[in-house]
Amino acid sequence: MSARLSFSQYRLEAELERCRGECQWDKIPGLVEQLASARIHEDDDYGTLLLAEALLEESLAENAAQLQSSTALEDHDQPKLSKAKDLLNSVLNRGKLQPRHMTEALVLLAKLHYVQGRYRDAQGMCARAGTEELASDGQPLYQVRLLAEAFVIKGLSLERQAMSAASRIRLSEREEECLSCYLRACDAELLYLQELDKVAGSSHGKSAKGGVPAPEFDLSFFQQAALQSAYLCLLRKGHVAQAAQQLRQVLRAVDTRASQGFRKAAARKLAEVLLSRVSEDSYWGPLTPPCPDWLEREGRPVPRDSCYSALRPPQQFSGDNLFCPQAAVEEAVLLLLIGESMANRDAVISRAPEQQESRSASLQDASSVYDLLTVAMARRGQYGMLSECLERAMKFSFNEFHLWYQLGLSLMACGKAAGAVSVLRECARMKPEDPTVPLLAAKVCIGQLHWLEEGEAFARTVLEMGDQAAEFLPRAHLAVGLCFSLQATDASLKDRRDDFNRRALESLQKAHALDPDDPQIAFYLALQLALVRQVSAAMEPLQKALSLRGDDLHSLHLLALLFSAQKHHQLALDTVSLALSQHPDSFSLLFTKVKLEEVLLGPEVALQTCEHMLQLWQSLYDGTRTSEGDDGSSVPEPAPLSRGASGLYLTLPDFQDPETGSQRAPSIAASRLEQAMSEMSAHSSMQRHGPARVWSTLEHIWLQAAELFVAQRRLREATQCVQEAGALWPLTHLISLIGELILSGYSSPLSSTAPLSRSLYNGVQSTARRDLSNQLQPHSQERVGLCLPGELPGWARSAFRLSAQTKSVLSNAGSGHLGEALQARGSSQAPDCFLMALELEASCPIVPFTVIPRQL
Repeated sequence: MSARLSFSQYRLEAELERCRGECQWDKIPGLVEQLASARIHEDDDYGTLLLAEALLEESLAENAAQLQSSTALEDHDQPKLSKAKDLLNSVLNRGKLQPRHMTEALVLLAKLHYVQGRYRDAQGMCARAGTEELASDGQPLYQVRLLAEAFVIKGLSLERQAMSAASRIRLSEREEECLSCYLRACDAELLYLQELDKVAGSSHGKSAKGGVPAPEFDLSFFQQAALQSAYLCLLRKGHVAQAAQQLRQVLRAVDTRASQGFRKAAARKLAEVLLSRVSEDSYWGPLTPPCPDWLEREGRPVPRDSCYSALRPPQQFSGDNLFCPQAAVEEAVLLLLIGESMANRDAVISRAPEQQESRSASLQDASSVYDLLTVAMARRGQYGMLSECLERAMKFSFNEFHLWYQLGLSLMACGKAAGAVSVLRECARMKPEDPTVPLLAAKVCIGQLHWLEEGEAFARTVLEMGDQAAEFLPRAHLAVGLCFSLQATDASLKDRRDDFNRRALESLQKAHALDPDDPQIAFYLALQLALVRQVSAAMEPLQKALSLRGDDLHSLHLLALLFSAQKHHQLALDTVSLALSQHPDSFSLLFTKVKLEEVLLGPEVALQTCEHMLQLWQSLYDGTRTSEGDDGSSVPEPAPLSRGASGLYLTLPDFQDPETGSQRAPSIAASRLEQAMSEMSAHSSMQRHGPARVWSTLEHIWLQAAELFVAQRRLREATQCVQEAGALWPLTHLISLIGELILSGYSSPLSSTAPLSRSLYNGVQSTARRDLSNQLQPHSQERVGLCLPGELPGWARSAFRLSAQTKSVLSNAGSGHLGEALQARGSSQAPDCFLMALELEASCPIVPFTVIPRQL
């Protein structure tokens, strides 16, 4: 009978220890009743201690929000807390507990004093309790939890006590003691959670096989404080290096089911520290000590060995060939990607009303992770990867404006303009009172997609807001004006073009009247006046724009074009030179400079500028590539070419005179070796990386050089330049038309000495037929009229007839060549073309005004 009673007592006490270890407080009262009925511990107050602990923990769980806000709990408002206090005081006054149970009672009373705001009493109880009994190895699991709570209560009590007229030495000692308590509490809590995971896994293994899941475990306030207080204290003191090391130490500990939420918060905090407080130059790896400069600034760290008591340290991940980050941003991105996967896993998708609080909490956690991901990936230009991460968040982001807006911005940055517009349209639906969203969508439609009608519609939604749009109203008028201006450029019929130009001018004038101090609005008003050939009137708003922002690239460029339209070519060249001194990498300005130098100084000097453009392109873009697997997500970084490694050169061609065997040298800029051209051709034929605009710029440089060579009657060099351009974009209409220009320089278009020209001649016919179906652009029509010899092919006659019907030629040269072609055919419309050419000659710039981009 006594053996049976002993076994029953052992089983009951083991169940009590398990429930205390797993914090199952609702089962404690029933087990205490079994203790009383079995007359176990009838000679002491152990049962009373258990009831007091259960009541205290239940009261703290019910008031978790007040504890987080550091609000003291009062006896009259908390009946469970008041009863627990009475029970603890009674058992301590009677003194019938065993020593280890007496230590537990003191820790519980210290916890009660702390939550009631009596920090000095809490510290005193912790000092009376001692930790040697709790810290000895082989103790029950719940005592490890009590040990962690005792350390964190002592540290928090020391930190919250006011010190009057305390010396600096005493204050430093208290801070060090607090930190030591926090470090011990963190290690003890990690060990407790690891042991709890093992016990829960073994005890619930059979029930899990039967389909019953293991119970969820939520960390209490003091357990969370034990894990977080150490690194938070270090961060408050400004000890960034020690805080980062503590966070890494915590994250290297073997994780458990109960610590998943904490690990997510710790990973986010470490990423935040790395992104905001650690530069790339001062970064140190997870397995290496911090830089001496960090430690010198922060002072002597608390040795971790001194923080360990008799309790063993928590288990940590270890192994061979582990990956170790090499940069702060790299480590931050890895941490945040782990946090993102955890946030997606824990996200609450249900829209049920009772899930509202949980859904808001999970969404807030996820939003903080994605905000940090945005900062980290933007530093590396990884916008494509960022957009993929944000797309995964859409499953729990219904009507959540912030995440949708972040997704729209990331799609814009990585070049997925159509997707960005769709997302921004949804954002505008969520927040119809915000004028910035439709304006941003209009910006994408105008600048990247050329969806002018959609852009106008977005801008008009802002106009409909009226005065509510406030300072964004002028920007909306600007967006509408730009849409009309671009539609005018695209229009084929003169009446429609004139109507769009009129409406564009009206909208831009409204914008300028609403905000006369906006330099961008003044600039685009001047550009629109220039486009309709009101050159003198364009000067006034342009001067206003330059007075507000004198170093603006496009304003200076427009000023140069206006000077050239007034035939002040030297002033225009001086203006371009001034602009290039401030914007030396602008290819648009350099192309204009080439045209002006050709007119003023001749093709020889212009070729020097072409060679400079080739060298500039080489230094900026040669080797342009994007990261694998993230196409279009990165902005190409300038990387100068290593000539020794690749042997590649970008130079203008120069050939030996076949008659004399000596090199021609009409231009110093063109005196380069022919061998470089074949090397560059091989390079150009390789797969190209990076944005198309980069390679399109190189193509235009070659074609510009070809035109200058043709002007010098150096047809072989011009042919070589066209070959280089053709290796980049084979048989585009520009290449074909320049090839036809070269062909017109030979005595016979079908001469056996010009096989390349014959192929280009065939190419120009096929591409021009394709362009005809799309209504040839004005510069294409002009060059066709310039380079076609003698009798016109049928497709050219159709092109000229279309131009005559639509009157879409916008340059005097194009109108003149069209008039010559019509006169050769005896057409009565030839005088109209000559008259148009004379009218346009007085206001024609050196290059079309449309080379200046029109973007919001």
